[in-house]
Amino acid sequence: MARQRMRGWWVVLAVLSMSGCASTPAADTGQFVKRTVTVDGRQSRYQVFVPRDAQAQRGALPVVLFLHGSGERGSDGRQQTHAGLGPYLREHARDFPALVVLPQAPKDEEWSGINNRIALAALDATVAEFGADPTRQYLTGMSMGGYGSWNIALDNPTRFAAIVPVCGAVLAPHAVRASLFVESVAAEADPYAAIAARLNATPIWMFHGAQDDVVLPEDDRRLKAAFDQAGAKDVRYTEYPEGNHNAWDATYADAAMWEWLFTQRR
Repeated sequence: MARQRMRGWWVVLAVLSMSGCASTPAADTGQFVKRTVTVDGRQSRYQVFVPRDAQAQRGALPVVLFLHGSGERGSDGRQQTHAGLGPYLREHARDFPALVVLPQAPKDEEWSGINNRIALAALDATVAEFGADPTRQYLTGMSMGGYGSWNIALDNPTRFAAIVPVCGAVLAPHAVRASLFVESVAAEADPYAAIAARLNATPIWMFHGAQDDVVLPEDDRRLKAAFDQAGAKDVRYTEYPEGNHNAWDATYADAAMWEWLFTQRR
């Protein structure tokens, strides 16, 4: 009986040991770790990319909040890592220098309301858990997440050191998706000027494909003009002449974008 109890303890210790390994990034590569957060009674799974040797790096790490597109919605806590920034992180797991928070919006919902609060709660939890630099918080999103980037930034205009909306827009792209728009400026006579006025001091780099037939590039063009008219110091717009809706692969592979992003501080 004593021998059986002893063997049972060894099994427990082995399981605990494996669990610890699963949540601790390996020394030679960054990796994704699973987390959950609860806001207003809703529990949501999210993931955090933790760069290699995170604990050994000098100084607090920058942190990026990434908002996925429509195709990655769900509740599995994984799909949001399979398009956009997630694949890029896997390809650059050995050298990507920042924490990345990847929340997930439920099926058939937008980045608005409680989903935005969940995303920010996941970001807060990551900053606290990993000691991220509060002056180097960045926001990016693609397609539906591009809209979400504007929604979250407008609701938190002094939080992010820079934002990178990718193939997003301001107005609903199609009548069948009337719920997809930038909510806080919906009632404004000129929503583009309203965004430019509120985020005039925030460094922004927008990306879009000129041939995008899912979310047309016209809104980003009008936003760039509005920011220029408002005298914004650092608002950039890159339009890929031959690009369609998938502007995210080229954007996240752009070393110049990352270099610019990580130099921004609040």
